[in-house]
Amino acid sequence: MENSKKMRTWLDEMNLTHPLVIAGPCSAETEEQVLKIAHSLKDTDVNYYRAGIWKPRTRPGNFEGVGALGLKWLQKVQKETGMKTATEVANRAHVELALEHDVDLLWIGARSTVSPFIIQEIADALKGTDKIVLVKNPVNPDLALWLGAIERLYAADIKNLGVIHRGFSTFEKTKYRNIPEWQMAIELQSKFPDLPIINDPSHITGKRDMIFDVSQIALDLNFDGLMIETHCTPDLALSDAKQQVTPEALKDLIQELRIGQTENEIDERVSPADKNQQSPEHMKA
Repeated sequence: MENSKKMRTWLDEMNLTHPLVIAGPCSAETEEQVLKIAHSLKDTDVNYYRAGIWKPRTRPGNFEGVGALGLKWLQKVQKETGMKTATEVANRAHVELALEHDVDLLWIGARSTVSPFIIQEIADALKGTDKIVLVKNPVNPDLALWLGAIERLYAADIKNLGVIHRGFSTFEKTKYRNIPEWQMAIELQSKFPDLPIINDPSHITGKRDMIFDVSQIALDLNFDGLMIETHCTPDLALSDAKQQVTPEALKDLIQELRIGQTENEIDERVSPADKNQQSPEHMKA
């Protein structure tokens, strides 16, 4: 797979005057909840309405999503608001159901990206699709795994591709839920500068009050867009409550973000710890 301007075609054809925005709840919980959030976002800069349908958790026993029923709710979102929809898929059955319900954008989660077996199964199920498919970075900081996933999808004649940077797990105690390791995303950008890259500040931070700063850094680094979890009553969310923002907060955040910062301005926003994570020496450690 070689870099090509064609990689950006799906994004360029949207003719956006702002970064791409994917927003919506971590999980689809009820039909009422899904539609209420969607109607709150329909007249904003949000381009795709996201909602997790299948939510396997680290340990069983917690809310694990409503399953295929939620896909019908996403269809109602399309019909009532005109918004395009997005959800995560992790196996062939998910793909087939999502395509059957005409979901517009599919993403592959970090826990799936770590497994070439899972990626190949998804690639085979999606072979030749014109749907947009985004690949989250693997849970562990392994650029080869991330690139390998993209290459498997590309080899399956899936051309509308992009990646999502959502941070990486670590045993270290940091202010982040998942450390950014910005250098990993920068290295991917250097190899494939025309491959659209989206930042997921919700999963990087794990805290809603940190989302703005991480989003700004991502835009400073020429990311193409953001995926931000949004819920009308975040504190009552059945999953990832602390990292979701209200639709009103999302609107304010998008308006406050700045595009095209100078290098000095970027340096002022990036903390010394973050700078260390960007360095090649840190990546080799």
